[in-house]
Amino acid sequence: MTRIINWIKSEAVLSAAAALALFSAFLVPPDREYLGYLNLPVLALLFCLMAVVAGLRKAGVFDRLSAAAAGRIKSRRGLTAALASACFFSSMLITNDVALITFVPFTIQLMRKSEEGSLIFAIVVETVAANLGSLVTPIGNPQNLFLYTYYGMDVDGFLKITLPLGGFSLALVGAVLLFAKGGAVEEGASGGVTEIKASAAAIYGILFALCVLAVLRAVPYWACFAIVAAALMIYDRSIFKRIDYVLLLTFVCFFVFVGNMSRLEAVRSFASGLLRGRETAVGALLSQIISNVPAAAMLAPFTDDARGLILGVNIGGLGTMIASMASLISYRFYCLRPKPLRGRYFAVFSAVNFTLLLALLLFSGLVLE
Repeated sequence: MTRIINWIKSEAVLSAAAALALFSAFLVPPDREYLGYLNLPVLALLFCLMAVVAGLRKAGVFDRLSAAAAGRIKSRRGLTAALASACFFSSMLITNDVALITFVPFTIQLMRKSEEGSLIFAIVVETVAANLGSLVTPIGNPQNLFLYTYYGMDVDGFLKITLPLGGFSLALVGAVLLFAKGGAVEEGASGGVTEIKASAAAIYGILFALCVLAVLRAVPYWACFAIVAAALMIYDRSIFKRIDYVLLLTFVCFFVFVGNMSRLEAVRSFASGLLRGRETAVGALLSQIISNVPAAAMLAPFTDDARGLILGVNIGGLGTMIASMASLISYRFYCLRPKPLRGRYFAVFSAVNFTLLLALLLFSGLVLE
């Protein structure tokens, strides 16, 4: 029993997600529609990206990048700013999930000898930056892809909605970075010069490019999954052991919970009545409870105000840890460290996220409306 309790504590997010999914199953008994709940592209691409990043790490790519970065950037504040900027701008093209899967492990490797508070702050700011940068483009995150397609928008129309918010978001990230601790990067933070295994780096580099093409919908997600899985089977099966299956299962549980809730007429009726004229506020609020991707899918059928809903669910990616499922990626990577300070991470995450959530809601109401 003690082991079970300890496991529940160590996997608090998964435990909560599983409890919600189980509760919703009593309200909506399992049937064939459950299969439609699962967002297979998201699950498949997460699997592929985690596998490819694990392969790049094993090939020594991150160690080598760490050594190079530590040699050029000497301050912790400079490192934090550079990594947050990389997350903000790269997420516009490769999604917030991909940006965090790519840069958070790199950050942990690079700052592994730093004071724990500096590492936590860096990861939290990267997470915020990835969520905010991703809101700018239709391919930046899953909710944008869904709403862009659902409302039949063109790129120009979409960018007219998101660019002002994206510009203000970048300014907010810059303001948060002012609170990063200064001081020199700790001696030996890079871990020394590491030789890259060229053949492995080339293989996983090609697979990473394939994953990006799949994110951009230039390659079908199922083809990407099949190729990556086949490559691992042929080249290095040990990578399968490095994939975070707990994270994948957490996503599955959330998909089941949200799918069941959206089938309850009382829930749907309540959402319809509450939404009228309040798309931005309701989208942001609902995202705090069920995350912004399912919030977008649940609310879109009840409003023609694409602009308000796009702003709401993207702003709503800040706040609670489940407001954007991408935030779970960062948290999960951090918890893989020896003796992670989960309480401190949650406190810093909440302080930064809710402060910026309020700022963006005020900006939306006073400037964008």
